[in-house]
Amino acid sequence: MDLLRKKDEFIYIFATDDQALILKSERMKKYKSAILYLIIISTFLLLIYGIFRFGIPLEHGRIIVHNTQQNSNSMHSFIESFTQNIKHPFSILLLQIFTIIFFARTFGFLFNKIGQPTVIGEIVAGIVLGPSLLGHWFPDYMSFLFPPSSMSNLQFFSQLGLMLFMFVVGMELDLKEFKNKASDAIVISHAGIIIPFTLGMALACFLYSEFAPGFVGFLSFSLFMGISISITAFPVLARILQEKGLTKSKIGTLALTCAAADDVSAWCLLAIVIAVVKAGSILSSFFTILMAALFIILMLKFVRPFMKKLGEVYSNKETLSLNIVALLFGLLILSAFITETIGIHALFGAFIAGTIMPPSHQFRRILTEKVEHLALGLLLPLFFTFSGLRTQIGLLHNGHLWLTTLAITSIAILGKFGGVLATSKLLGNSWKESILLGTLMNTRGLVELVVLNIGYDLGVLSPELFVMLVLMALITTFMTGPVLELIQKFTKKDSEEKNLSEQQKFRIIVSFGNPQTSKKMLKIASMMARNDTKVTTEITALHVTPGTDINKFEAAEFEKESFKLVRAEANRLDIDLKTEYRVSNDVRQEILDAAAAGDYSLLLVGGSGQSVFEGTFLGKVIGLTAKALNPEKLISSLVKMGRKVSSSVLLDEQTKNFISQSPIPIGIFIDKEFSGTGSILCPLFSISDVFLLFYIKRFCRNTENEITLVDYNGIIESNSEIKEEVLRIKSQNGISLQIITKDDFTMYQLSKKKLLLLSFEGWKIMEKEEAILDHLESSLLLIRP
Repeated sequence: MDLLRKKDEFIYIFATDDQALILKSERMKKYKSAILYLIIISTFLLLIYGIFRFGIPLEHGRIIVHNTQQNSNSMHSFIESFTQNIKHPFSILLLQIFTIIFFARTFGFLFNKIGQPTVIGEIVAGIVLGPSLLGHWFPDYMSFLFPPSSMSNLQFFSQLGLMLFMFVVGMELDLKEFKNKASDAIVISHAGIIIPFTLGMALACFLYSEFAPGFVGFLSFSLFMGISISITAFPVLARILQEKGLTKSKIGTLALTCAAADDVSAWCLLAIVIAVVKAGSILSSFFTILMAALFIILMLKFVRPFMKKLGEVYSNKETLSLNIVALLFGLLILSAFITETIGIHALFGAFIAGTIMPPSHQFRRILTEKVEHLALGLLLPLFFTFSGLRTQIGLLHNGHLWLTTLAITSIAILGKFGGVLATSKLLGNSWKESILLGTLMNTRGLVELVVLNIGYDLGVLSPELFVMLVLMALITTFMTGPVLELIQKFTKKDSEEKNLSEQQKFRIIVSFGNPQTSKKMLKIASMMARNDTKVTTEITALHVTPGTDINKFEAAEFEKESFKLVRAEANRLDIDLKTEYRVSNDVRQEILDAAAAGDYSLLLVGGSGQSVFEGTFLGKVIGLTAKALNPEKLISSLVKMGRKVSSSVLLDEQTKNFISQSPIPIGIFIDKEFSGTGSILCPLFSISDVFLLFYIKRFCRNTENEITLVDYNGIIESNSEIKEEVLRIKSQNGISLQIITKDDFTMYQLSKKKLLLLSFEGWKIMEKEEAILDHLESSLLLIRP
């Protein structure tokens, strides 16, 4: 033993000396680097000084003029220089872009908070920065920020952003899916175009004399009025369906297909209208339309097959190199150049280029990621502001003009909403489905602004009419969300009229942020529902992605990855699991809406990831967003911090608001490496805790775990009805259910317990028992609404 000890000491001393030598070597290396740095800098500074001294005599014989005035007033010189720099066109452009992005994102966020698409907020931000508000109240600042000389730069960048956006819109169109579901969709979408188009042309008869520019013929004016009223915004519609969780529903699928058909048809129709407007008549536009048709055939029949082959070879981030991306952007720009040269519009070429991209879902997702953030985050807001600068609401200065705006909006709604509703009903859809479809297709948004700006640039729309149509686009898009909520509110009564078997269902919705935690929460849900033979049970896993600025490719990927682990766990537990995926900027409210809409019996929340209690102390226990904290570190530290939770902090305002707004009971799962095995401990502190017996009964039916009831204050013993119910539960189930008193509540009992089941009031009592919480694996707080 002495030899071994000496050997260990020798190794330790040797290792310590070796480590000291390494540290000494590193310090010497740092000193050497510092000395070398000083030598190099000092040497060359001396050389620079020598060159300067050598060059001074070379001034002999020259007349050197010094600006003595500037030298005497250096501050004045600096101010003049600063003023010139800030007024430089490039400085103005940078300031414009910063201001526009700030206002666009701020208004987009605010409008999202009231249930409106982000695009509405961004359009309003453009109007706020335009002459309607900023120009009216702060004309000097507007003339500084948006001088007339800078408008051409803004227009250039906004058109570039629109090209990229239309390219993404084209990629988001799934032509294969469109072909498979196009039977009813084509009928509905084309009826939803031709009916409002006709009404728009009829409206032009009343507007032409007063609002058409003097050099514009009636044919051009009426065609543009028709196309302006018949547009549906496919991208905005897709995001609304994402936010409402309707993407995979019957009506959502039909609406997306109709909008896709509408998009393709409307852009082709717009190309024809532009050709007619530029040529002056249908006959003279024949060659333009013929060239456009040949261009489409060339792209679909010759370029698209090549793109398909390209997608088969370059289908992931590793192979999709910079050269391939440059090739695709080159195709986009060339396509836009050809359509602009033909005489339709560059945006149409960008749209066609997007539709012929490789059909591979993976390829389009990667390419969309590369383009969309630049287009939507930076360049597209410039277009909204440029449109806002043109939208001078002050031009509508009398009641007649406002009545005209109301008439245009009413006819637009009647044509689109009414046309789609009537056609859908004639095809056999229900009234609810038809109304929903008409409401969704009445959404105009960004695409309408694109069309209106094209009309304004072509000189077809006067400034007053442009303002009226912009307001129509805002109103018809703004009304979509509230109308959908009204429809769901009035039709909710139908869903409440369930038969007896439907009422016997016990539904649990498990809302999770971190997929790792979802497995443990599913185990808890299965322990309450899996083997129940008396009541039909359903378990739904819910995941909400924060933010609405994601495309359908990102949403599909997030959904697949989020549910991968929980589906595997459901298969292992032999559970028929339903899944629900939503996208929202207000995660808490989205969870509450999902719980209310599905007639669930229990909402189970918690786990790492995006927590409903983000930003609160309870959120640190249940889990914060992955962006703020590392989930693994959070879980590992949970054992240490679990017993230190203060009820005063736990019951903060955000938590209380969430609990008070929940229409159903809530289960808050606090995880401390829960395994799903072991026994369950349920203390009853007061008469208000008796509701926990309902869940104890479910645990008894559906799990073999040992369950212990703690009659903490003699509630069971002193109340005959409660005692009788407990004995009934014990006799009806073969599980080991025991009742102990507060005095028996010892560490010996606790050492075998794996899950603490208690009410929220009980948690406030138990959190004082540090020794008890320290020996428990996890806790489930059950709260009644």
